[in-house]
Amino acid sequence: MPEVPDLEAIRGFLNRRIVGTTIERVDVTIPVVIRIPREDFTSLLTGTTLGEIHRYGKFLLFSTGNGRVLVINPMLTGRFSLVEPTAKKLGRTCFTLALSNGCELRYADQRVMGRVYLVTPEEVPSLPQFSDMGPDVLDPTLTEDVFRQRIRKYSGQIKSILVNAKFVAGIGNAYSDEILWEAGIHPYRKRTEITDEEMTKLYNAISSVLRWSEGVVAEKMSESLDYSEWRDHLKVHRRGGQPCPRCGNTISEITAGQRITSFCRHCQP
Repeated sequence: MPEVPDLEAIRGFLNRRIVGTTIERVDVTIPVVIRIPREDFTSLLTGTTLGEIHRYGKFLLFSTGNGRVLVINPMLTGRFSLVEPTAKKLGRTCFTLALSNGCELRYADQRVMGRVYLVTPEEVPSLPQFSDMGPDVLDPTLTEDVFRQRIRKYSGQIKSILVNAKFVAGIGNAYSDEILWEAGIHPYRKRTEITDEEMTKLYNAISSVLRWSEGVVAEKMSESLDYSEWRDHLKVHRRGGQPCPRCGNTISEITAGQRITSFCRHCQP
């Protein structure tokens, strides 16, 4: 699943390359992901200019010259590529935008779980899932005081809270493991068991882990958007059985509810 570092890298890559280009042709091959009729999607986008791309949580928002916003929630397997028209298409490419710079922006989705909307700016906040989200995890207004006030509403396991978009938007399974390892907090501890000092460590770890990872992913994605999820830089997620990079003890890995959780029992008591 693309998470904030991936989506921020994609956003930066596209902002450097497609802002100001015109959509000359729209090809829809798997219309089920698009939440308006195919004909409307095609006619509204054809001939318009692409503006700046923004991100909120796990949504990417493409502004357009006709006042509409192309909103994409890639869910688990949504992938973007910006390629020459002759490049081989990824499996289950859902739609292609042929741009005036000679490239094609393509969206593929192996599980066809993503959701694509074309709406007015006023309609964006009421979109499914979007309307339920809390503040974006990297929003500067999410101060430590605001973070603490919001988290008091939740009493479950801390990892489950972090990945709950109603709490804050943008943290997924992989980076919740990294954040909790950085903060030294066991993923299955209850929020009510976490001390004030640990809460400060958690708040600081969110920003440091995501910002650092964003830079790593952006560097890997500097030349091509045709990518898989970049996870080689992660220190604990999906590294069960390997030594912890902090203490050397073996990293534990638990699968529950189709979610893999990786952590160090020594560093995260």
